Amino acid sequence: MSVTNLNQFRKQKARAEKRVQGDENAVKFGRTKAQKALEEAERAKVKAELDAHKRDKE
Repeated sequence: MSVTNLNQFRKQKARAEKRVQGDENAVKFGRTKAQKALEEAERAKVKAELDAHKRDKE
């Protein structure tokens, strides 16, 4: 007869459930590297256009 640690099994189950939830969130909300780069380029372009319309403080 061997002794089993039920806390260990409970923690393993909780970790597995969190991993599944994280994987679902990654699919639902995650962005690819290309998407992130495209968004950053668009943000930089908009900022440059806005800065081009600023008046100089004299």
